[in-house]
Amino acid sequence: MIPDILSPGQYDTVYNSLSLVIAAQLFTAVFLLIALPRILPRYRQAITVAIIVCGIAAYHYFRIFDSFREAFVTEAAGGQGDYAQAAGAGFNEGYRYVDWLLTVPLLLVELIAVLALARSVQRGLLVRLVPAAALMILLGYPGEISGDNGIRGLFGLLSTIPFAYILYVLFVQLTKSLNKQPVGVRRILSQLRWLLLLSWGVYPIAYLLPMLNLEGADAWVFKQVGYSIADILAKAVYALIIFRVARIKSFDDDPEFAEVERSLDEEPARV
Repeated sequence: MIPDILSPGQYDTVYNSLSLVIAAQLFTAVFLLIALPRILPRYRQAITVAIIVCGIAAYHYFRIFDSFREAFVTEAAGGQGDYAQAAGAGFNEGYRYVDWLLTVPLLLVELIAVLALARSVQRGLLVRLVPAAALMILLGYPGEISGDNGIRGLFGLLSTIPFAYILYVLFVQLTKSLNKQPVGVRRILSQLRWLLLLSWGVYPIAYLLPMLNLEGADAWVFKQVGYSIADILAKAVYALIIFRVARIKSFDDDPEFAEVERSLDEEPARV
């Protein structure tokens, strides 16, 4: 599905979308690292995992970015001509799957960790969610690299099975645990599950493009931009929402901590 030629506009679109993801992931990780002391210790594990997720994503997008720049080159001055695939170089889509194999299970760990449930409940949820997430990514990869639509469809269907199971656990099993959370947290976490569903929904759409006979440079560019937007939503935006949940729960658990934090927030206004 990788095109032989990209127009300057198509090249710039992919270039800028990859650059945007690097900035979003990297500086989200920096913000969370700086803000870590502003939540109670019991919720810092979730934010630490979020920092790791954003760091892994930033690293792999640097690799994707370099792979893209090496794969498409132009001899025109000022980059005004078409970009052709360089001899002996190719765009490595595998970096995305390595990234997802590491980060998708960790996204679920973030969610479970910020709930601060009993250890037995946490363990039970993680034992079901983490292997299912890894299996979903592993089953999708053979179809992604295959040029045969039959094989692509088969592995796409197989990867949908653990995906459906994850949704079942998040929207059915996890609801019992959400009922024990503070009211404000319940609403945010419920929205967070829908954010995951929305962002993860982009991946199968892009995955199915060749089977819908949507090929060529425009389809490939659409896929790269779609993956990039989905990764920002599913990692950087998701991490910031997890941090907000951790702040709300910290304030709810410790009124004295909440008072100190609120006073810090008001200091610039006083000045």
